[in-house]
Amino acid sequence: MNDAPDSPRAQGILHRVYGYTDFLPLQEEVISHMLSGGDAIAVMPTGGGKSACFQIPAMMRPGVGVVVSPLIALMQDQVSALVQAGARADFLNSSLGLGEERRVRERLLSGETDLLYVAPERLMTPGCLELFSRVSVALIAMDEAHCVSQWGHDFRPEYLRLAELPERFPGVPRMALTATADPFTRKDMKERLGLGQAREFVGDLDRKNIFYQVVVKDRARERLFSFIQDEHPGQSGIVYCMTRKKVDQTAAWLAGKGLPAMGYHAGMDARDRQEAQRRFRHEDGLIMVATVAFGLGIDKPDVRFVAHLDLPHSLEQYYQETGRAGRDGLPATAWTAYSLGDAVAVRTLQDRSQVDEAFRLVQKRRLDSILGYCETSRCRRQVLLEHFGQSLSEPCGNCDVCRDGVRSWDGTVAAQKALSCVYRTGQMFGAAYLTDVLLGNSTERMVRFGHDKVSTFGIGEELDRKGWMSVFRQLVAAGYLKVDLESKAGFSLCEESWPVLRGEKKVPLREDPAPPVRQRRTRTGIGSVASEPHVVLEGPAQELWERLRTWRRETAVEKEVPPYVIFHDRTLKEVAARRPASLLELAEIPGLGEKKLALYGRTLLALVAGEEDV
Repeated sequence: MNDAPDSPRAQGILHRVYGYTDFLPLQEEVISHMLSGGDAIAVMPTGGGKSACFQIPAMMRPGVGVVVSPLIALMQDQVSALVQAGARADFLNSSLGLGEERRVRERLLSGETDLLYVAPERLMTPGCLELFSRVSVALIAMDEAHCVSQWGHDFRPEYLRLAELPERFPGVPRMALTATADPFTRKDMKERLGLGQAREFVGDLDRKNIFYQVVVKDRARERLFSFIQDEHPGQSGIVYCMTRKKVDQTAAWLAGKGLPAMGYHAGMDARDRQEAQRRFRHEDGLIMVATVAFGLGIDKPDVRFVAHLDLPHSLEQYYQETGRAGRDGLPATAWTAYSLGDAVAVRTLQDRSQVDEAFRLVQKRRLDSILGYCETSRCRRQVLLEHFGQSLSEPCGNCDVCRDGVRSWDGTVAAQKALSCVYRTGQMFGAAYLTDVLLGNSTERMVRFGHDKVSTFGIGEELDRKGWMSVFRQLVAAGYLKVDLESKAGFSLCEESWPVLRGEKKVPLREDPAPPVRQRRTRTGIGSVASEPHVVLEGPAQELWERLRTWRRETAVEKEVPPYVIFHDRTLKEVAARRPASLLELAEIPGLGEKKLALYGRTLLALVAGEEDV
């Protein structure tokens, strides 16, 4: 399939293999640059078509395209999808038996492979390097390249050795790809991978189909259950928790409520983790409850929601994890529960950090950013994009702030009372105790300390307990209160506290919204994805969609691949909506390349016609 590089050829491969007529933004420019032999750094959102940027040049340049990928499951999915589409692709990893690995090597040496996926650990072994020295290498693509950066939350030391590749393969163009990289991470990637002359391609990072929502963490598991039942019943999703214990408890609790939930974390047996990943990839409607150990390279396109029961440590981590929802471009939700405890945890992490000053400053900026995102009264999408150096001229209309609005109030006096209460009680207590003092709720402990006699006792009756907890949370998030590590997360004043106490600085606070009344919401108008039109099926079209899904599931089981490797939801929904009556009409549907049309075209037409025996 290797041919002379030219744009019409690339367009032809796009249509023949992938079933699309038009490139996505930046794809054509990146492909052209790689075909000319240039190095590149590509930062494009999940679902933005990064893979085609190296797959198409690898099919066109002489030799084999070497793809460095961090996870076995990701390699298997991508190679399965390529083979289903008619491309010549293989992978080398520990899942292969001796016979399978020998056949992969034979195909590579005989020139029958255009793309070979390999893990960084395997690639840099003497045996693998010797193997690639015997063939022509068309290009080297390093996927999930943020893993090389010390600033990245997925730092993997084995990626560092990839900087040796230019010496091993001089003149071979290289590409580093990621969906998540702020300017610090991009600079680090460039230096650590020896890509100083690489051209940077940074796409529009706005995932328009994702609805962003942050709720106050009050009865969080119950709110999560209601969210899933009301918004995404029967759909696949990921729920992130901070600890293994919380993963196990949450998965068991959701399963006890009748939801198909299972857990995943690094403390599980390797075979159990592998089985959990297999089930998530192959089964519809499964909910994976996991730590950050799950998700890097997840290629499942129909994840309809990503929920966080604990706050990520940075907007980079948040963007990466929420980006695993809605890869197919259909509506999805990023739901986050956030509390005072999260704000305290983030500030504690910041203060305990034993790093050099440069790293500390970057880490502080990132921690401040995730807290600011949760507490913002602005459009969340605008705040998120600004963090990555991009902008959105108008509010998005597709986040909770845009949909519901946020009321702000002058919290200066309340802040002064709260800060004064911290000071008067000795700068050693947390929010619950301080709230009791402000509300005048005398306890035996309080009497013992004499805090029922301090000047701030009972001066906060204008707010209820939830109101004061919100005030303390926002003061911690904004940096007006310090978490005192010596007193088990009690509060103490800091430099930023005094201008507020002296009346030199105003403190605007946001009013926490009340939990919504349970009702299933359909996304139209505010909260819809106006710029990402999607197919809405009703009546006979919905019935056809269900028949198509059943057929896809049975076909996937027969071929031992995930259902989305056969067809994405988006393609099958187009079939259900358009009801094509001929192969010519079927060929006009995006996502149907030549091989898939030959393999499945007549079966799809029979299903559309309502024939039972297909």
